[in-house]
Amino acid sequence: MRYDPESNIISLEIAAGKIDRVVELGNFLIHVNKNKKPLLVEILDGGRLIGQFSANKKKLMELTIAADS
Repeated sequence: MRYDPESNIISLEIAAGKIDRVVELGNFLIHVNKNKKPLLVEILDGGRLIGQFSANKKKLMELTIAADS
């Protein structure tokens, strides 16, 4: 899981593969392959979601760092 403060988007990579299209569901963008298998989920306005979990910000940052490793 990653949070990009510049774009204010949380990204969750589910699986590797080639993205065929994007399905938009409100603030969620679900990137799927040609078989409609989800590969990546992006949450728009992610800062608002993070704000709701401010007590867990440290853990979120640890997860972000771990994902980058």
